[in-house]
Amino acid sequence: MAGTARADTVVMENGDGFRGTIVGFDGKQLTLRLDYAGPATANGMIALQWSAVRQVASSETIYVVTAQGMTVSGVASTDAGDLVITSATGAPTRIPFANVAAIRSQDTETAYEHTLHPGLLESWQTTTALGFALARGNSRTTNLNLAFNAARTTLHDKLAAYATSVYASSGVAVAPGVTAGVTANEITGGARYQHDVRDNAFLYGSADFVYNELQFLNLRSILGVGGGYHAINQPSTKLDFYAGGNYTRESYSTGILRNVAAATVGDTFSHQWNATTLKETFEIYPQLGPLGPYRFAFTMGLSSKIRAWLGWQTNISDLYVSDPIPGTVANDFIFSTGLNVTFNH
Repeated sequence: MAGTARADTVVMENGDGFRGTIVGFDGKQLTLRLDYAGPATANGMIALQWSAVRQVASSETIYVVTAQGMTVSGVASTDAGDLVITSATGAPTRIPFANVAAIRSQDTETAYEHTLHPGLLESWQTTTALGFALARGNSRTTNLNLAFNAARTTLHDKLAAYATSVYASSGVAVAPGVTAGVTANEITGGARYQHDVRDNAFLYGSADFVYNELQFLNLRSILGVGGGYHAINQPSTKLDFYAGGNYTRESYSTGILRNVAAATVGDTFSHQWNATTLKETFEIYPQLGPLGPYRFAFTMGLSSKIRAWLGWQTNISDLYVSDPIPGTVANDFIFSTGLNVTFNH
């Protein structure tokens, strides 16, 4: 009897009534955990179309979000087509049914508030991609590419890290007694932190690192800071423009050492439709001072989900240096494709 007295109730327009515990409302359906679990329910849950709901009453505190973004908490009842929320102080708030954007139970509200301020090790999405090819016989080649991407996005900031590796070797003879050997060996990696200072404006700090055996590059370190603008910030499409400065240090196995101060101008773009996601980044680094040397980096990735955790990924990157050291070329273009595995935490 006590359990029945504390139950929430929902009455539909056709007169059907349901008793249980309100779990939440997502803008379309009201989810109720029933006191009894019929054969048509899953884990005692039932989803009710909000447009067909006539009355709602709760015995415990619920959190109601209006279409204007205001959150009201208290015990719910229904009066003349309005949802009436009575707070702990006894002050009622009337909300028309059509103006209710979301409803959360106490447990759901606690979980929601936690997502607004997750711990540093929470809310990460990680993707790892692998591609491998091997030939032995008349041809003797080995190709391996690896990619790792991790991103943690909250309401006001984003932390991302990445790493890629491309290796290729060939035992094919290019001259009598001479084989091609290593034909590609490049490793890149870095991290970026971005924090919103206004609705459409943000500041960022980044660190990127490059190793390239065939360019005789032991390490290129790029440390940058700057600010940007969210030109498009929608759930499925995002476009950011940003600018700032960077300090670059390059160390080559030939003994050459470069220290350069440069500007940074770039953009990031992402678009998701159905199970496919496109991501693009372009950055150009003109050297500060008289017009002269510059670098640019372009990356684009297309991934399609096969399963929730498995997908197919294709990546393109192009790195250009206007003043390469003697004996190397200015442009490095890389294309890789293979399976990727996604982890969420």
